[in-house]
Amino acid sequence: MTYWAEYAWLNGTVEPGVALDVAAGRITAVRTGVHAPAASDVPLRGLTVPGLANAHSHAFHRALRGTVQVGSGTFWTWREVMYQVAARLTPDTYFALARAVYAEMALAGITAVGEFHYVHHARGGTRYDDPNAMGHALIAAATEAGIRITLLDTCYLSAGFGKAPGTHQLRFSDGTADAWAERVDALRPDLHARIGAAVHSVRAVPAGQLGTVARWAKERRVPLHVHLSEQTAENDACREAYGRTPTQLLAEHGVTGPRTTAVHATHLTDADIALLGGSATGVCMCPTTERDLADGIGPAVALQRAGSPLSLGSDSHAVIDLLEEARALELDERLRTRTRGHWTAAQLLRTATEHGHAALGWPEAGRLERGAPADFTTVALDSVRTAGPPPRLATEAAVFAAGSADVRHTVVGGRYVVRDGVHGVVGDVAEALRTSIAAVRE
Repeated sequence: MTYWAEYAWLNGTVEPGVALDVAAGRITAVRTGVHAPAASDVPLRGLTVPGLANAHSHAFHRALRGTVQVGSGTFWTWREVMYQVAARLTPDTYFALARAVYAEMALAGITAVGEFHYVHHARGGTRYDDPNAMGHALIAAATEAGIRITLLDTCYLSAGFGKAPGTHQLRFSDGTADAWAERVDALRPDLHARIGAAVHSVRAVPAGQLGTVARWAKERRVPLHVHLSEQTAENDACREAYGRTPTQLLAEHGVTGPRTTAVHATHLTDADIALLGGSATGVCMCPTTERDLADGIGPAVALQRAGSPLSLGSDSHAVIDLLEEARALELDERLRTRTRGHWTAAQLLRTATEHGHAALGWPEAGRLERGAPADFTTVALDSVRTAGPPPRLATEAAVFAAGSADVRHTVVGGRYVVRDGVHGVVGDVAEALRTSIAAVRE
């Protein structure tokens, strides 16, 4: 099969008339200067870019959209509402909800998701007959929705520093990091699903057990993610408990490193930034969630300069729009510094594609080149948001003006998942979201 792109983003350059030859789910050739599609080619009108990678997702948080925007509060009041939804999840309801959420991601041009998964067991901590029933439900949901998934199975053992799991956390906990590792070992990767690890946070995994999770990930050469310094209260409590910052604690126990991605990293000291950058620890920024929860603006520029590659996630799914996350990285920095031009549109798009895939353990993806997975998405250049700029500025139009509504096609593994804005399997994604959300909120 050959897909003909009206315009394609090739290693930072917009090229007109590009033929992408595809076989066995991979790109076998990239041919430029093809000014019109052949009769057998599949035309892609607009700007075709590598598939977007959502490096941080909690699928069930999608059920909170709208409700948690009512009134005032903080991250901690938001968390109480989140616990209520988590308590109602079952393998069946989670599959239905995640399938709809991942279909929404496909409509937004996302071809791979990192699912930071910690709802492992039944209410009260009772184990399902299949101890990985919830994880298997998420993998099946992504497969049916047509996108790739890295299941970042999350170790979550305590309710806070020195605190046993409370009622809400019982279904998250395996009791010990060793028990967590034993359960996760039963998960198996496949063509469209890979397994990674996560430390929920320094408040949820005692210091003495951080090393177990880090070693498990290192021995298996898989991604390791961790929520880091999202809230100043977490930093204060960590200093009180251990006499050091969360970043220092993670570094001491072997959690940081080039296979690790710290999520948020909002409230860091200069020494923290140097530790993360010096160890090549990646950082996943989630701007729409960070502003929705009033978390703050993280030091993304300083982290990148220090050596931390950046990726992007939609986290709580206040919106699912990786183009919005990409431009928010730049626009939030403009607000913080009152200067413009910290990243080019091409750099932001690379953060949403190549760097995101690398953070999720798909280093071969995120580029339109021979041998890469045939995962790409096409953004309309003739919508009310994108019409006007000349083709040479198509990247700027896509990153700084387009949104998920402008995604026209999404291809994963060489096959259409979204065509002309319609999901090929789920169909009416809005209805799937409505019914699946109602099932976990009633």
